[in-house]
Amino acid sequence: MTQRKGEKTTISIQEHMAIDVCPGPIQPIKQISDYFPRYPRGLPPTAPAVLSRAGSLRSSAARHNSGDDPAHADDDNPDRAFGGAAAPSPATTGKKEEEPDVEGYDSDDSTTLGTLDFSLLYDQENNALHCTINKAKLPIPKYKKGLKPMDHNGLSDPYVKLHLLPGASKANKLRTKTLRNTLNPVWSETLTYYGITDEDMVRKTLRISVCDEDKFRHNEFIGETRIPLKKLKPNQTKNFYNCLEKQLPIDKTDDKSLEERGRIMISLKYSSQKSGLVVGIVRCAHLAAMDANGFSDPYVKTYLKPDENKKSKHKTAVKKKTLNPEFNEEFFYEIKYADLSKKTLEVTVWDYDIGKSNDFIGGVSLGISANGERLKHWFDCLKNKDKKIERWHTLTNELPGTTFND
Repeated sequence: MTQRKGEKTTISIQEHMAIDVCPGPIQPIKQISDYFPRYPRGLPPTAPAVLSRAGSLRSSAARHNSGDDPAHADDDNPDRAFGGAAAPSPATTGKKEEEPDVEGYDSDDSTTLGTLDFSLLYDQENNALHCTINKAKLPIPKYKKGLKPMDHNGLSDPYVKLHLLPGASKANKLRTKTLRNTLNPVWSETLTYYGITDEDMVRKTLRISVCDEDKFRHNEFIGETRIPLKKLKPNQTKNFYNCLEKQLPIDKTDDKSLEERGRIMISLKYSSQKSGLVVGIVRCAHLAAMDANGFSDPYVKTYLKPDENKKSKHKTAVKKKTLNPEFNEEFFYEIKYADLSKKTLEVTVWDYDIGKSNDFIGGVSLGISANGERLKHWFDCLKNKDKKIERWHTLTNELPGTTFND
């Protein structure tokens, strides 16, 4: 090719690549797929083959025929050409390929939230659920000991709170004391739910949450764990060491009318001598706080319906500033035994207020139209004359088809 005087020298892209990359004779440009070769069918992976810098697969025989200089064999070795970045194959090393260290990875964010050591005991005779909160810490010491730090100083002010699901509310919330500036809290504190029935043990789940108390802002959530109560055996302590998990959403499809407002213990006895029903209001537990001071001034009212003459109303005394009042009062309803199957006992709990309307806390109905423990309690009373039968019942914020006015 002749070049005229004053004309600029032009070269093709192939020549440009050959000059910059491959000193020597021009070689064809390889495709990117050549850098990731696939062995032909029938050729074992251990067959001797060399991956050149350009990415071509050449057998040792082809390399011999082409007259390549053995001194330049290192140039065609990708390990040498790229600073040993490529790992040696198992065939060349003769060692078994190493498996990934599973323990070195966090399988989920929950592993960084910490663990909680606690135990549960269901006292069937006394209808009590005891939850002992022992301590909390992280399960991976090499990463970080203790709870996930929530404060700027790298520490936390942790406390534990309990809820019963479904029907979670402030009324059934229990909490431990707060421990200051620690990532390894040790509470050794027992929280007790009273009025837990066998029905609750079948359908309820205990939610245990660990939170960080903040004086100037909202308390921060650290992690939680949930235990279905049906996993517990009566009168047997079960120990747990659970990883804390992210906060799970509560099913909002639950009927709001079933919001729990506390527990009440009621005794029933039909007296053959007096020909009437004796209703005992024993005590309440975990009532909803209706006043600004975090307490209520509760009292209980009872009705035997239908009440045509409106004379069946009875009322207990008011207990000041408490959420766990003890009444131990009995009321008598003169009624024939045969008529009890047509009646419904309605029990409501109120918060007494001065100068304004009293607040409704919760209620429960016992009778033929009831279900679960409420129906069973009523039937046991009818079957066992002259025998006092005490049962715990859950108070809800509304009774079906009833409007409350005090």
